[in-house]
Amino acid sequence: MTQYLISVLDDTSNSASTDEMNAIDTFNDQLRADGHWVFAGGLAAPDTATVVDGRDGQAVFTDGPFLESKEYVAGFWIITAPHLDVALRLAAEGSKSCHRRVEVRPFLGA
Repeated sequence: MTQYLISVLDDTSNSASTDEMNAIDTFNDQLRADGHWVFAGGLAAPDTATVVDGRDGQAVFTDGPFLESKEYVAGFWIITAPHLDVALRLAAEGSKSCHRRVEVRPFLGA
């Protein structure tokens, strides 16, 4: 089984409706029941981010997101699937549940 990251893309913070949150909960329950669940979570708005650069010895901390963009990662699922076709099917179900576009990426070495 390969692990995949499904990133939820959004352009507004805390924008999920009650119906969307209920659909996400149902989707999460189905992922667990079918053995695909690893972990999931929502993320705070990009303006709460801190970029840390410790490459040159002394760490430099910068407030705000690494990238300025209209869309950002608002949440994610980490799932297991036997192959990409299954991961894409699950991502389509997740996209429908949260009513957002999603991006699917396999973990390296998987």
